[in-house]
Amino acid sequence: MNKKGQIFLVPLLITNVVITISHYTDNAIFIDRYPAPEWISYSYRVYMAWIILTLIGVVGYLLYRKGILRIAYLFLGIYSLTGLFSPGHYFYGEMSKFSLKMHTLIWFDFIAGLSIIGFITWSGLILKEWQKGYVSN
Repeated sequence: MNKKGQIFLVPLLITNVVITISHYTDNAIFIDRYPAPEWISYSYRVYMAWIILTLIGVVGYLLYRKGILRIAYLFLGIYSLTGLFSPGHYFYGEMSKFSLKMHTLIWFDFIAGLSIIGFITWSGLILKEWQKGYVSN
């Protein structure tokens, strides 16, 4: 595995986990204040979504470490949806319905998701690690 990639991926994933757990927990606790689709109107569904997506991210990282990069990129891309979908809240309520804390968590979450997409782009399109056949040490 390329050590250069791992040096960036680990902190990105840790940051994403911290940001997403903050947003998803706030969303679950204050579920009645977050405009959202009807199907996500229960706190346990918010937690389940976070757990499932985070596990997908962990699997993506493990695949990356093993050098199975194309599938790792897929899993990491799916994990990035944890944050990328956060602005979707705005489809269900007016901007004024959200507190400053909610806006902050939504946009930090979105930026965190973008960072994973940025990593995939950098690793796959710029470094072209998937072509180089990196394997774990």
